[in-house]
Amino acid sequence: MADFGEYPPNMAPQDALVVRQQAGQDHAVVPYTADDLSRPKFGPANPFKDESITTKRKNILTGHAEETFLGEHTFRTKYRAVERKGGPDREYRTGATLKEQAAGLRATRDKKGDAAIAEGSGSYVGPWARYNRPAYETVEEGEELASDEEHEVVEEDEGDVVESGTVLRAPDTALARRKEVQELGDETTTFHGSAEFDYQGRSYMHVPQDLEVDLEKEPGSTTNYIPKKQIHAWKDHKMAVTALRFFPDSGHLLLSASADSTVRIRDVYHDKELLRSYSGHSKAVSDICFNASGTQFLSASYDRMMKLWDTETGACINKFTTGKTPHVIKFNPDPEHSNEFLAGMSDKKIVQFDIRTPGEIVQEYDHHLAAINTITFVDQNRRFMTTSDDKSLRAWDYNIPVPIKYIAEPDMYPMTNAASHPSGKYVAYQSSDNQILVYGANDKFRQNRKKNYRGHNNAGLAIDLDCSPDGQFLASGDSGGFVCFWDWKTCKMYHKLRAGSQAVTCVKWHPQETSKVASAGLDGEIRYWD
Repeated sequence: MADFGEYPPNMAPQDALVVRQQAGQDHAVVPYTADDLSRPKFGPANPFKDESITTKRKNILTGHAEETFLGEHTFRTKYRAVERKGGPDREYRTGATLKEQAAGLRATRDKKGDAAIAEGSGSYVGPWARYNRPAYETVEEGEELASDEEHEVVEEDEGDVVESGTVLRAPDTALARRKEVQELGDETTTFHGSAEFDYQGRSYMHVPQDLEVDLEKEPGSTTNYIPKKQIHAWKDHKMAVTALRFFPDSGHLLLSASADSTVRIRDVYHDKELLRSYSGHSKAVSDICFNASGTQFLSASYDRMMKLWDTETGACINKFTTGKTPHVIKFNPDPEHSNEFLAGMSDKKIVQFDIRTPGEIVQEYDHHLAAINTITFVDQNRRFMTTSDDKSLRAWDYNIPVPIKYIAEPDMYPMTNAASHPSGKYVAYQSSDNQILVYGANDKFRQNRKKNYRGHNNAGLAIDLDCSPDGQFLASGDSGGFVCFWDWKTCKMYHKLRAGSQAVTCVKWHPQETSKVASAGLDGEIRYWD
């Protein structure tokens, strides 16, 4: 406790603070003046020192100057804004001056008019009032003007004046479209077979019963093998074959589409003769598809038309179009939606039609960013998967235009063709980087990294692929003219068949035979292998 005897309680101690002694005055003289201190440094300049780091000539009277970057577009925008106001040498204008200029500009406009008058003179025009223009006085030819009058020749624009009843030539684009529509013409069909009906009055739609193989059994119930040799060839197409389709389930008929704008159907058994041709497109046919029963099929063409045909009679039942080119077309295999089909278009859309209402689009799926390449139904036809040139894969619920899965990786390439595995668990895709990828068809739609099929060349072409009915093998075309076969489980390439010198773009496995495969390509010849 403090001792209050030396320091009374109500008095401050005199030596409680230690006061530092004040320093004495410094009489040293600085030998530099303000001019000396503002001079540049003595000696040569440092060549390794960045000039932007120094503050030399950076400090100015009105502020601090700094180097900056200004884009060409930004500079031009600011430069033109200054030029519109008179340039850098313009006079300084106060706010009152700017208001006077705006008022003078408004004075040159016509009056807004009376809101109570709808038409005629003095009617309300509001903000759409025009600016007053100098009125011209019409002067007759030869009439002299006074010395203080100005003369201006006003040319009359008569180019846009068209007399009543004049017939003008349509634009070139309209004429080209009209010519294209005229070339479509009527749909025709020609029967090429020896007899349209057999002795019992049955057409070629009847599944033959006089064969060694049972064509009515369940597809995939027998073991498949890789074919070894060519047993037949059809050469009735004049140009490249774009699609091959076997008749559903039985496979006793083979339907083909070609770049010669025709679709042809032929008998696979007996005499293997050409039966009927379907004509009605003006450009190459891009895709074809049977319905579930095979009684009708769809054809899509580069003339932007999709047509529904009767397989037996060759009659065109309906026509469908959106004004864009269809790339892929697929009937819904579900019996409840057997009258509906999907079409992948060149305008990034997937459209859904009903064959009973050809002029109406039932549904539209618009999420892709490029042309559609493939459409594959999965999960008991309740969903479908699509690929596009935008290097992505999307999965959809049928009738719901919102994707439930979106897959896009930086190392992905466009997938141009697809084939479902008979088990329904996988979908094989032809990737444009010379490999075949496999994705799951379940809820997750993940890529199966263990399955990767290589050894063929498909870059630059939409090469078709197909799985054997028992799911044991995978077949694909090749740009070098081969038909390639892999083992589904081991991903090992078993065999290559030489099928001409040009690219093989179409490959289909027979649904009932053990080792029958049809192939076609750019040479227009359809080859049948066993």
